[in-house]
Amino acid sequence: MSYSELEPDIIPADAEPVRVQGRTPFQLAWSRFRRDRLAVASIAVLALMVLFAALAPVWASWTGHPYDQTFPKTGLDPDGLPKGPSGDFWLGADQLGRDVLVRSAYGARISLVVGVCAAVLASIAGVLVGTLAGFVGGVLDTVLARLMDITLALPYLLVAIMLATTFQISSVGASLTMTILVIAFFSFAAFGRIIRGQVMSLKQKEFVEAARSLGASNVRIMLVDVLPNLVAQVTVLTSLLIPTSIVFEATLSFLGVGVRLPMPSWGSMLGEGSDVFQTAWWLLIVPGVLLLLTTLSFNLLGDGIRDALDPRGDRVAGRK
Repeated sequence: MSYSELEPDIIPADAEPVRVQGRTPFQLAWSRFRRDRLAVASIAVLALMVLFAALAPVWASWTGHPYDQTFPKTGLDPDGLPKGPSGDFWLGADQLGRDVLVRSAYGARISLVVGVCAAVLASIAGVLVGTLAGFVGGVLDTVLARLMDITLALPYLLVAIMLATTFQISSVGASLTMTILVIAFFSFAAFGRIIRGQVMSLKQKEFVEAARSLGASNVRIMLVDVLPNLVAQVTVLTSLLIPTSIVFEATLSFLGVGVRLPMPSWGSMLGEGSDVFQTAWWLLIVPGVLLLLTTLSFNLLGDGIRDALDPRGDRVAGRK
């Protein structure tokens, strides 16, 4: 090798300097997130599910089958059994002659609304309780921690059945509201315990001590210094809480204490189809597959958000 080959490259004096462009934490997280194929695919599936739910009135108009109207002449065979997928009923009919496609679309509306609203309410309550318990400490921490322990110990199905029996809610809107509140009440405790631990760790950090030494009040420290550092954890936990809430609602509707009829729900459709599933397999396959795809997509999306916000725990699967 000659001496000239070992000499470093000489940069011309008139060459423009190379500018290093900084990226914000959001840009870094988005760059990591879009490389996750499973997370991107889950967004596509969820977008299709939202579109499927939004077009529920369109499906009813195209097929001419409202979700609560029965069609015994065209939807049932001479023996009174539901007919399978055909030109009239694209995904088959149920035991009353109702269109499974239309009812599944309206059921997607219920599941998505309940899952998102219950998860958001549980997140707000969990952040509030967990932040107060972890930052204030003392007697308040003991009381709130024991409250969360009691909530986690309660049998949520029995309490939900008791509430439905006690109030005898007959309207669809009221039963939907009660379902959301019940799910949020039994979901905030686990959320709050995680936030409490994070806050107890954050309040020992140097930036909190520095803010306190500068005379900042406890309220300002919680709102300005502590809560912004919980955004990543809250985002991940909320995205993972949505599929849990959807399954919670399906369980309640399956047992008959969720959203009231005639409004369809995937859980109630599974409960109604369990009696005739041996001859009408589509009554379990259609809502079951939709429920599986939705919850799985939300879980994969939550994993992708967690990996994007916390690069130290990157997954190998789904990445290039």
